[in-house]
Amino acid sequence: MTTEQSYKIGTPGQPWGSAEKSAWYQAQTVKRSYQSQVVSKIKSIHQSLSELLDLKRYGALSYNTDVYELWLFMSKQWQQDKPTILVTGGVHGYETSGVFGALRFVETELVKYSEHFNFIVAPCISPWGYETINRWNPNAVDPNRSFYKDGPAEESKNIMDYVLGLNIELLAHIDLHETTDTDNSEFRPALAARDAIDQKSWNIPDGFYGVGDSLKPQPEFQKAIIDSVSKVTHIAPADESNKLIGSDLAQFGVINYPTKELGLCAGFTDAEYVSTTEVYPDSPKSDAENCIIAQVAAVTGGLNYLVGKK
Repeated sequence: MTTEQSYKIGTPGQPWGSAEKSAWYQAQTVKRSYQSQVVSKIKSIHQSLSELLDLKRYGALSYNTDVYELWLFMSKQWQQDKPTILVTGGVHGYETSGVFGALRFVETELVKYSEHFNFIVAPCISPWGYETINRWNPNAVDPNRSFYKDGPAEESKNIMDYVLGLNIELLAHIDLHETTDTDNSEFRPALAARDAIDQKSWNIPDGFYGVGDSLKPQPEFQKAIIDSVSKVTHIAPADESNKLIGSDLAQFGVINYPTKELGLCAGFTDAEYVSTTEVYPDSPKSDAENCIIAQVAAVTGGLNYLVGKK
């Protein structure tokens, strides 16, 4: 079914202009601290793994360049004969386990795979979104629809410019996300109002699922991720139409999107293997810690598959 355009900002049937976007921005408030909760963790992890990893400041967001510095981990002893893995989190800042799943992977698992791969890990691409628990950036732009040349989100541009500027070939990119109840209660109604369009509503899948690239779906890679995650949390079943969030099921626990066409983070490189993870933190069967563990399991499941391919 479709949702009627009903939102606290804007006039039904009219796309937002600058006044509406400003009103939306003014309504946002800081609810948690990027510096104390994320940056402090990043620097603590780097201190303990400084012999293995470099910590790179790859930019800062213009909204507040002192607070919203952008950080990533990068293998210190870079070896050209090793394939490179990119892990990203916090593209949607409100998707908490994406941020802390990336950090937990670095903290507890990355060293085990360092003999096989070079790593780049960017744990929080959208720190303003993290602080305000938002899908959009301050300009009411979705960073995860902005990963293309001259796109409108500086969050996307910063990480793209850095990674693509390295001029290296990536083997895999795993982008860590969540699907939450607020997708239906807040973010999709906001999108409908902003663009003056009807939005199809859907049942939020109860459990983990993955999103592959429709042009290079890599079903065995996706299966390895699902199998790994299934050991620590439940996998979302398809709905009565054999769909997840309105998309046809490609295989158990997996749907496919045209990642480049949609401007998704998972599509901004030419990596052979890509996956976007989706955990469900609002499930009665899960909690915040379980979601973080599931994100780590997704990354390690994919890496175990790639190690086996070597």
